[in-house]
Amino acid sequence: MQKLLLLGAEAIAQGAIDAGLSGVYAYPGTPSTEITEYIQRSELALERNIHSKWSTNEKTAMEAALGMSYAGKRALVCMKHVGLNVAADAFINSAITGVNGGLVVAVADDPSMHSSQNEQDSRFYAKFALIPILEPSNQQEAYDMALYGFELSEKLNVPVLLRITTRLAHSRSGVSIKPAKDQNKLRLPGDKRQFVLLPSIAKKRYKDLINNQSNFELDSENSVFNQYVDAKDKSLGIIACGLAINYLNENYSETKIQHPVIKIGQYPLPRKMIEKIFWECEEILVLEEGYPIVEEMVKGYLQKEKVKGRLDGTLPRDGELNPNLVGKALGFKQDKLAEIPEFLSNRPPAMCEGCGHIDAYNALNEALVDIGEGHVFSDIGCYTLGALEPYHAINSCVDMGASITMAKGAADAGLQPSIAVIGDSTFTHSGMTGLLDAVNENTNITILISDNFTTGMTGQQDSQALGHIEDICKGIGVDPEHIIVMNPTKKNHELMVNTIKNEMAYQGVSIIIPRRQCIQTVKNKDLVQKLRDLNLK
Repeated sequence: MQKLLLLGAEAIAQGAIDAGLSGVYAYPGTPSTEITEYIQRSELALERNIHSKWSTNEKTAMEAALGMSYAGKRALVCMKHVGLNVAADAFINSAITGVNGGLVVAVADDPSMHSSQNEQDSRFYAKFALIPILEPSNQQEAYDMALYGFELSEKLNVPVLLRITTRLAHSRSGVSIKPAKDQNKLRLPGDKRQFVLLPSIAKKRYKDLINNQSNFELDSENSVFNQYVDAKDKSLGIIACGLAINYLNENYSETKIQHPVIKIGQYPLPRKMIEKIFWECEEILVLEEGYPIVEEMVKGYLQKEKVKGRLDGTLPRDGELNPNLVGKALGFKQDKLAEIPEFLSNRPPAMCEGCGHIDAYNALNEALVDIGEGHVFSDIGCYTLGALEPYHAINSCVDMGASITMAKGAADAGLQPSIAVIGDSTFTHSGMTGLLDAVNENTNITILISDNFTTGMTGQQDSQALGHIEDICKGIGVDPEHIIVMNPTKKNHELMVNTIKNEMAYQGVSIIIPRRQCIQTVKNKDLVQKLRDLNLK
């Protein structure tokens, strides 16, 4: 077994490579930067063609990694703690979409603000997202947890947060490494709707995430990274998280610790261990870097049988409260609720008759007939309804702007063709940065920017993209010959199909702009005048 002298950050990088990594996506930020830099310098990573280019920001990094996971490959995302604020939209929603290939999010926190503007604790984000956390206590564990994190992610079908802090990231130790595993083969999700977060799908997936919590906890109870070391003196029980176990051991360098100790390296907290130390010891001391997250959670165990609510099942974990649910929790007898008549049951939303998105999707579907499903990444807007009957045209909808970056990540994984569909307003909201990533690497993707001159889904507000899309794409660096404007109508159907096929065959970034006014705005005189002034009508 080979041994290397590595920084904690480098140990994560080596562990990810040896886990069969296919791509790392990151924006530089101390103390996380060395993870990606190590992979960029690695001869094995170069030999294996592991993607390691920097992303425009943490959000595009998170989305591209999710796109690579969609394609079945293992992806690593790296950032510092404040970068998780930027990636939060995609990060939180990725817990609901789940993963296909293993996805590890390595976040380096900076207690004492050595090079940061706050001391934010990333464990809160993972707790909020309801996903497992790994927190190494030394460089060897950082390596081992990177390997284990990908296995855990694929086993539990969720992203895994790997949290380190500055002292561990930037200190060195000997690390024993294992033979590198092969990369995953390209493999599309078995459930073609897994990554489409329309409310009807997201509700079910959120329930699945909640129901999976018991499995996350069981895994923590049995984890080699969580240990209970008993001792005779029960006047004090100690819970030490991650790196903090070292500070505890340094105080007992010449004697054995006389109090029971729980070493925490994997979350959610191992409930049985916590209950054991809580009820056996007179006092509990919690040692943790960052916020008092474990301390607050352990306080929640105090006389927990007296506290009822969503956690113990007295109230449901998901959905809204209503008088009946509250009455049931109070112990009041509940009348049986009348069933909702069929004619009043929910109807799925649909695109308006005459909508340009319909003609664009019809052309896209025909262009993909010989290629098959699973190649189209979409975004948030009216066009998300392309996931429903009769189109079944899209395979993802995660957060604003994710279509382009997920398509990029899937293309990096080897999925071809890789297509993004995004609206005009969403493109300027948060799609431009993803396009910059794609242009910088000349990624082989085709992007449809469906331009209807408005922010249609939320009530036809002004679109910041109006009159600017082509110039933005040119300014970012897209070849003008591959920025093509189309009028999505039935009479132009064959032309659109052929155009999409031609651009899918192009090896690089291409933009197709299906452009037609939203049918709901035809009576908007101010918009009509703007379109005339811009020569768009």
